[in-house]
Amino acid sequence: MRWQGGQRGGGIEDRRGMGGGAVAGGGIGVAVLALIGYFVFGIDPSTTQQVASQFGQAGTSQEGRMGTPEDQAGQFVDVVGENINDVWRTKLDGYTPPASTVLYEQGTSTGCGFGQSAMGPFYCPADQKVYLDLAFWQEMETQLGASGADFARAYVLAHEIGHHVQTLTGASEQVQRAQQGASSEAEGNRYSVALELQADCYAGVWAANAASVSSGEVAVEQGDLEEGLRTASAIGDDTLQRRSGGQVSPESFTHGSSAQRMEWLQRGYQTGDPASCDTFQGL
Repeated sequence: MRWQGGQRGGGIEDRRGMGGGAVAGGGIGVAVLALIGYFVFGIDPSTTQQVASQFGQAGTSQEGRMGTPEDQAGQFVDVVGENINDVWRTKLDGYTPPASTVLYEQGTSTGCGFGQSAMGPFYCPADQKVYLDLAFWQEMETQLGASGADFARAYVLAHEIGHHVQTLTGASEQVQRAQQGASSEAEGNRYSVALELQADCYAGVWAANAASVSSGEVAVEQGDLEEGLRTASAIGDDTLQRRSGGQVSPESFTHGSSAQRMEWLQRGYQTGDPASCDTFQGL
């Protein structure tokens, strides 16, 4: 994936090194893979608060340094994030970017409760910020079997900003209302799956349009989509349930199967059109 030389947005809030709090278990690690599997690539704010309470972390207000970090990983997040926002400016009338992308280590306060690395990357609609512990990228590759390629990491970011798009369009609020009226947990989970698959599709839409808004400075190259699909496969609910030693239970899926995640990422990439991302049809 091409990204160096791309425009920086300066929308990174860097909280690394601020000592956000201890993480249960002393880090991400294999012991909390099941938790990552539940939260990875999207998180419900009420559940965030519930898990934070279970971990005994209250969290206090934090504010990091805004701008573009000096390290390469931080610059990658800034450049790719700005490109994603540029694509959405062309696809959604009145689009406004997330308030920031917060880089943190281990734990940090959020508008949705106390955030922890074990939750994976997530978007908080209450403060409209994306939260990312960069250590997750390594864990994603070594523990989940996902790709370590740049595009796979960009897919993570594009998915989370996809949740921001859903907040702006009202899709997230509609799903919350539908879940409140659901007759069973399994029915409520189907709405969660549709929301997550749409965010995957939106990530594909970004990838298809990345070069068109940056004169090619940020662009998907040959082989990149395959790395993204490998990652989508690695974080499907069925794959994660098998990896944790449990039985595959479709009624408990919250993000979609590996096949579904691959399908919708590819559909967004092939069409380049967010209108093709209607994952709610038939619900």
